[in-house]
Amino acid sequence: MEHYFIVFKDWIIGLGEKHDVNPLLLGSLYFIGKLTMVIFIGVTIKKLREKKPVILTMLLAAIGYSIPYTYLMIYGRNLSPWVYVFVGLMLVFGGFTIWKKINAKPGVDAI
Repeated sequence: MEHYFIVFKDWIIGLGEKHDVNPLLLGSLYFIGKLTMVIFIGVTIKKLREKKPVILTMLLAAIGYSIPYTYLMIYGRNLSPWVYVFVGLMLVFGGFTIWKKINAKPGVDAI
């Protein structure tokens, strides 16, 4: 079992060196980002039930979600083109959703 752990650790470190990112920092940002996203989604649901504005909490949840990917795109090297396409599509979709929410007509409950 220890052999598999060592092989996995070496593989992760090799990927970090290949793409010029710190695997420990990326993993930490991933954990913090997902935790932040879950917290702000909970706050958003609470605000929705109270019929309060949710734009800011949705934006903070989106930022929490994108923290590790932003780090990867800024500091990563030799990444596959699909990584940029995937992250770009996520950001465009998130921006469109927020824009749609902001421009919703009064009286229409857009989430």
